[in-house]
Amino acid sequence: MKQKLFEMLDERGFVKDMTHADQLRAALNGTKKITFYLGIDPTADSLHIGHFFALRMFRHLQDAGHNGILLIGGATSMVGDPTGKSDMRKMLTRDQVKHNMAEVRTLAKRFILADTTIVDNAEWMDKFTYVDFMRLVCVHFNVNTMLASDAYKTRRESGGLTFLEMGYMPMQAYDFVHLNEKYGCTLQIGGSDQWGNIVAGTELYRKMHIGKDVPDIMGLTAPLLMTVDGKKMGKTEKGTLWVARDKTTPFDFYQYFYNMPDENTGLLLSLFTDIPMPEIVAMCTTDIVAAKKRMAYEVTKLVHGEELAVSAVAAAMALFNGGPGSGAIPTAELKASGKMNVVDFVTASGFIPSKSEARRMIEQGGLMIDGEKVADPKSEIATAAGQSLLLQRGKKTFLKVVVKK
Repeated sequence: MKQKLFEMLDERGFVKDMTHADQLRAALNGTKKITFYLGIDPTADSLHIGHFFALRMFRHLQDAGHNGILLIGGATSMVGDPTGKSDMRKMLTRDQVKHNMAEVRTLAKRFILADTTIVDNAEWMDKFTYVDFMRLVCVHFNVNTMLASDAYKTRRESGGLTFLEMGYMPMQAYDFVHLNEKYGCTLQIGGSDQWGNIVAGTELYRKMHIGKDVPDIMGLTAPLLMTVDGKKMGKTEKGTLWVARDKTTPFDFYQYFYNMPDENTGLLLSLFTDIPMPEIVAMCTTDIVAAKKRMAYEVTKLVHGEELAVSAVAAAMALFNGGPGSGAIPTAELKASGKMNVVDFVTASGFIPSKSEARRMIEQGGLMIDGEKVADPKSEIATAAGQSLLLQRGKKTFLKVVVKK
């Protein structure tokens, strides 16, 4: 018997908080399909692992037949969510937001159904005058209640909460109301850090419909991705773990997950694969090292595709084990600083003897750096002292290059 959607999400670790618990369970498990939404603010020109986690939940609901709306916050990103921030977010220009939105939309489409409705809340927010929005929406918000919310807690404690940031919650709350009116949306999903904003949306809807016979709208959050020692997942020595290949290479992506504590392996397999839970438990109990390798590979494949995932695994084997039958991987040191043309880099390291051969190999798709195929001989590599990069051509030829001053 096929497992019901809510129970599957709960078993695999996607359920943290919810409003209207009984109604929500019935809606997700019922034969009548509902419309739900997930909001992402394009404050950067990529998605990080937290966004990807939320998109996994999004896709599970879609695969069960429910209708998903992805909201990319062209308006809310101009304000910035203060949740969990000790400092005010950097204010973006409209051109920056426009650029980020295009990049986020392209990346998100890799993980959701092709016919997903994607909207921008600037479409309706930009039509409001300041006074109209205050009278229609902000009149329903109690400042004391807002200040008690976790969404503003860190900023309030730092003594730096601005009136601009206070406007974020009413804007996101109204998104839910608008999507309900236009699309019949009855559920918002998101990470648990968005709980206060999601509840604000359900409360705004209730207050705007007092005396009217309308069904409730609901909220569901997933827990934040945390390691067993309580640290937030997605932070590496190089910074945020991004989904975009030009920000986090497939090799670094694979290594991040392979280096996770053993205790996180089962959770990550449950969240980022469709392997049945009894099989996951058996894998982790029988051979945790093999389970970790499988987990890191599956997550990398899901994000970057099978070819790059296989290359990342091969690169890791070559770097740390010498690869099957290949002996110890050779290492070269290269003095460099700042950006360097990729052709110059691979020839200066001695990995490829001539620039013409390097260009030809790149054009034929035969050169990889840190598990990622180099597509353009005119591209540049950002170098810094102490950095190491793994060069690869073919399946067995590797060179580890250590950058020196």
